[in-house]
Amino acid sequence: MASDRNNLNIQRLIDDHLDAVYRYAYRLTGSVHDAEDLTQQVFLLAQQWLDQLREVDRARGWLFTILRNAFLKMVKQTQPDLATSVGVNLEAVPAEEENGQAVDTAELQAAIDELPAEFRVVVTMFYFEECSYREIAEKLDLPIGTVMSRLARAKGHLRAKLIETEPVRKKPSPTR
Repeated sequence: MASDRNNLNIQRLIDDHLDAVYRYAYRLTGSVHDAEDLTQQVFLLAQQWLDQLREVDRARGWLFTILRNAFLKMVKQTQPDLATSVGVNLEAVPAEEENGQAVDTAELQAAIDELPAEFRVVVTMFYFEECSYREIAEKLDLPIGTVMSRLARAKGHLRAKLIETEPVRKKPSPTR
């Protein structure tokens, strides 16, 4: 009977959180196929560790933690270690979007996909999980300065990719 109870609970978790977990997985991976695989892996792991979930109202955060860890493990297995810098000149990036145009979601995902995994995790936790710097630092076991630095670099990269700035035009020189 305990098995039936666990299956019922995992079914409830799937019913309540499948869409949110998939959306987050898609933001991290940028691929429908990888997001589907990662989502499936999250719920398989959740079923194995269901007894660790003490408070049902914290299930979403618990699932997101499983998702982040699975994603980071997947990245380590499939890619060589990446440089920690994306090489963006932050001085040249405008602070705010000046043209007021909405960002296309496909362009946003493409820009997120270009980020190194450690930057992608931080930016998705900040914007999609709405975690504070301190919460991100605690969940990833990083110094808060590292979180702030990674988030600033990720934001700079995203701004540079998503906000079209008009090139500075030289005034024609007067002819004599």
